[in-house]
Amino acid sequence: LQTMSGNEDDWLALKPQEPSPSQCCGSGCKPCIYDVYEKELAQWERAKAKQDKSLLMEKKEQSNNSELNPDAFTAFSISSVEQLTEDTYQCKFELPGNSSLRLSLGQHIVLRGMVNGLEVQRAYTPISPGNAEGYFEVLMKCYEAGLMSQYIKTWKKGDMVFWRGPFGGFPYRPNKHGELLMLASGTGLAPMLPILQSITDDEEDETFVTLVGCFRTFHKIYLKPLLQDLARYWNIRIFYVLSQEMSLEKLPWSYQENTYTGRLNEDLVKTIINSCRRKPFVLICGSSAFNEDMSRYLKAAGIEENSCFVF
Repeated sequence: LQTMSGNEDDWLALKPQEPSPSQCCGSGCKPCIYDVYEKELAQWERAKAKQDKSLLMEKKEQSNNSELNPDAFTAFSISSVEQLTEDTYQCKFELPGNSSLRLSLGQHIVLRGMVNGLEVQRAYTPISPGNAEGYFEVLMKCYEAGLMSQYIKTWKKGDMVFWRGPFGGFPYRPNKHGELLMLASGTGLAPMLPILQSITDDEEDETFVTLVGCFRTFHKIYLKPLLQDLARYWNIRIFYVLSQEMSLEKLPWSYQENTYTGRLNEDLVKTIINSCRRKPFVLICGSSAFNEDMSRYLKAAGIEENSCFVF
């Protein structure tokens, strides 16, 4: 009997741990961390029934071949961390050789962090072009009390961090839509950038784009040089909506004519839609409150749900 219970303890030690709610990023990943857990649990139950531990060997928690994988976390080395604003960082990660993540547009990847012994997972959308070779970059916002934020703030060059993916994405095809209207709040800018860059990189793609970036103040606008470069293209317009700026007088003149103060409200959404050159297909990315507000304003402006995509 003694050996049996000892054996039982061995098996219990090998049993996969059920994820805690903090580990699920809530972005609808396929597979979700809970799907991965169900699969590993079934594998463990089969192995235990047959009393054969070798059946657990295929378990792939982490992979070391530096290939992004939706089922397993892969380690990537941090090549730089640049602080953009007091709570936003642009982080660059190394890819082996000249490989690229080969993400489709707007796809996100999931980061795993350990904070005080607690595992957390969050979804981020790389801002580097999907075909960038040898690296990828992610825009990360840190929150005062956020668990993942505490982890990110400790990062330095050379640290290894674990990612899995890719997931989601917007099935973009060149010239499929006459005009894309992008409504982005804060780091909601991230999934818009690879789409914008793919349009400007493709001479055959004549899609019009109107990007509306919502930030609190002028100083909190991320990646200004990149956005200014994109705005030079004939088919790209960029507007800024600054909720905490009182007047436009202190802004550089190049920003004054395409910036609004206050919030992006129903009237402003209607004004921008009316200024679109073609009937827009709308992409939305921000907090859940922002996404809900935008969906409501678009409905009021007569844009049907099948003409919107929320990241």
